[in-house]
Amino acid sequence: MQVKALAVFCGSKSGNNPLYEAQATELGHLLAEKNITLIYGGGNKGIMGAVSNAALAKNGRVTGIIPSILKDREVHHEGITELIIVENMHIRKKMLYEKCDAAIILPGGFGTMDEFFEMVTWNQLSIHDKKIFILNTAGFYDHLLALARTMQQEGFLYDRIEDRLVVIESVAALQQYLG
Repeated sequence: MQVKALAVFCGSKSGNNPLYEAQATELGHLLAEKNITLIYGGGNKGIMGAVSNAALAKNGRVTGIIPSILKDREVHHEGITELIIVENMHIRKKMLYEKCDAAIILPGGFGTMDEFFEMVTWNQLSIHDKKIFILNTAGFYDHLLALARTMQQEGFLYDRIEDRLVVIESVAALQQYLG
């Protein structure tokens, strides 16, 4: 799989564990070093800010897509390669998916979950076939993955979880998938 652009879905807050931001920084560095464009929500705070600033620090290309309603709330990043301001969240998500070759989910809140669930649903419905990674930093997504296994065991999923998601525990584990 050749990945030229990776969508990163993550929190606009840093969370309580410093490892979340540390792994986001490591991911930003990796993307820049591999000449992979970071596609993300356009914010300059939290994990969003960490991953974008890390990519920029290594001369990486960063495209942010932010709805006008969030432009000031999420403190849009003014120093990125390209900032696209869109009308609403639906357009934002659609553009994030269209511009990426694969996606990775880092720790985050409801917005991150919304983006993740829409992407994995579209994947299941064959609207796209892009690889979806979950960076399970310090077990952050253990409960979500347990729920997904329950959905599978109870007959609510069309495929095995492993057919839709690649769960990794570190940024280093992502390298083998990036080509």
